[in-house]
Order: sequence, then structure tokens, then C-alpha cells
Amino acid sequence: MRFTLSSTALSSRLQTLARVINSKNSLPILDSFLFEVRNQQLFITASDSENVMRSVLALDEVDGEGSFAVPNRKLLDTMKELPEQPLTFEVNTENYTIKILYQNGLYNFTAQNADEYPRTQQMPDGATVITINSSVLADNISRSLFATAQDELRPVMNGIYFDLTQDCLNVVASDGHKLVRNKDYAIKSEAPAAFILPKKPATLLKNVLGKDGGDVVIKFDDRSAEISFADGVLTCRLIEGRYPNYNSVIPQNNPNQLTIDRRSFIGALKRVLPFASESSQLVRLRLDAGRLEVSSEDIDFATSAKEVVNCEYTGQSMSIGFKGTSLSEILNNLQSEEVQMELADPSRAGLIIPVTQPENEDVLMLIMPMLLND
Repeated sequence: MRFTLSSTALSSRLQTLARVINSKNSLPILDSFLFEVRNQQLFITASDSENVMRSVLALDEVDGEGSFAVPNRKLLDTMKELPEQPLTFEVNTENYTIKILYQNGLYNFTAQNADEYPRTQQMPDGATVITINSSVLADNISRSLFATAQDELRPVMNGIYFDLTQDCLNVVASDGHKLVRNKDYAIKSEAPAAFILPKKPATLLKNVLGKDGGDVVIKFDDRSAEISFADGVLTCRLIEGRYPNYNSVIPQNNPNQLTIDRRSFIGALKRVLPFASESSQLVRLRLDAGRLEVSSEDIDFATSAKEVVNCEYTGQSMSIGFKGTSLSEILNNLQSEEVQMELADPSRAGLIIPVTQPENEDVLMLIMPMLLND
């Protein structure tokens, strides 16, 4: 079997797929990429047994069809060093020797029999289907990943929750201290359905989805999901279990409202945070009409910092404490130039909402307060 393709096209696709492969695998063959040549195309698969990503590349010249497995590290390191040029693979499918011919030289190495590579199961006919714009999905995942938990006791909190309702698609993540809820009103269903996407496939999707505005098709059932995008397909096992009622923790009546330039707020936090207690990272916000005072202190080391930021504020004068690192993360994961902070009292969660929302979407972030010792 012989085929030719572009070195940079192959290299970029392999680098994306390599993120699927674990450093230690239960099956030795999972250290390899699966190559399948058919219909003038090359299908490349990478798997860690729970997540399987497959990509397809058009071939310039093809003679024969077949499949084989190639060690991922050797091939990746080889491709990285080559400038753009045609590569010709000559594969003997009887003894699994591979010769790669390039402009000024050649590589020889050994492949493995592809029959040992585990095959993915097809999604059943009764699966739920969601079609979503690729850039919208990428943005939703990027905004949510930082708020997922690492909780061995409650594994449902370790992923991103996709909750399809009659009104919209909710994309939610929370670690119990902060929460992100994205609503997409363009996607809804008469038959409610939901799934929890683990962190690893979510991160893979974030890195692979283009901003070209194409569609992504998500098929899912109780156990697994199949996500088809422009360059391939990702099949993954889902987190099983019941996600907590996220709407119940979002406070509804918040009379105290602050509107502030997001970058100014981030800058003030950056300057004040180094003076906060290392263990608590507590930052105090003191709110009055037209001004926000951001302060921190570490009593053990007799350090403190204070900065005043201009803002619009309507409501009662109040002081409230938040974990400074969490507040910075929330602000850094929003795009809007201005954000609105809605507060009820110092003991209840604060809401942070972008003043400029994405089209057809409603983004909300929540942060739990910390106790202040006055």
C-alpha cells in the first residue's frame, strides 16, 4: 500500500489527536495512532479507551487500502522536524514495515497489526441529537471549564452539564464555590434531556473546534456521546449521576447593583491580591455610591493593600468578602467590556453578568461570599 499527503496537514492533525493518548495505557496498542486508508482518504484514530477521536485527511495519491497502528511518539517527533512537503508512505501490510519518503531522505520503522486496536461502538438509534454552532460551543466550554470541580466524592461536579429544556440549552459548571450558567435560546427541545461531559473531552473539544461557524452534532444517551465536527468525530464516556439543581442556588432578588469596567476591576484585584492572606486569598469589596474600594490584608505578616475604582453603584453601602483568585478567574473568563455585579447582602452569593451578552445567549456567573472579620 502506498499513499502521499502533506507533511504539515498530517503533523497538525497528529498533534491534536495526541492529546487523547494517555502517558500510561491499559492496552499497549493505545500508545499508537490507528491509520486506515480507504476511499482516497486517511482516517486517523487516537484513544485512551474512554475517549476516542477520529480525524480524516484527503490523500493526494493512493495505491491500495488497508489499516495499521503507528507508535505515536516516534511519528510525532518525526513530523515536527519536517518543513511543508509531500510525504509518501509505503506500507507492507504483511510484515508491517513502514517507509516514509520525503524530499531529502527516508524513515524506516515498524507498525503493528490494526486488528488489536479496540473498535468504538455505534451510537444507538434512540440517542438524543443537538446541533450547535462550533464557535458557540467552543465559547461555552471555554467559559465553563475553569468552574468544574475536582471532587472524588461527587464526580458529577467534575464535568460540564448540558441541560436541554423546552426553553433553551443550559451549559453549566460548578465546584460549589463558583458557578457558570450559559443559556443558548437558539437550541431547545420538547423532550428534555441532559448529559455531563467530563473535563478531558471538553478540553479536547475546546482545542479542536474552529471559529469557522460550522455546525457540531452531538448525539448522546445515558452512557456516552458522539460529537461530530468539521475535522472529525469524538466519542466519549459520560459521567453518570444526577447533577444538582443549579437554579436553586442562584439568588433572585438582588437590589444592590454595581456596573464596572471589567479590565479596571481585574487590574485592581491583581495589585491587591499579593497582600491577601495566602491561605484564604480573601479580598474585601466596600461598595458606596460611585466608588468601589478593593482591599486585602494579611494580619500574620502585617501587610495590607487598598485601591479605589470608579464605578456605578445603586444600593446600600456594604462590605462583602470574596476569594480573590476565584473572582479574578470569573472576570477573566468573560468578554464584555463592562460587567454588572448583583448583590443581596454579605452572606449571599454574588452574581456577575456581562453587560454585553453574546447573541441569543444569556451568560451568568456566581461566586459564594467569604466571612469578613470586622
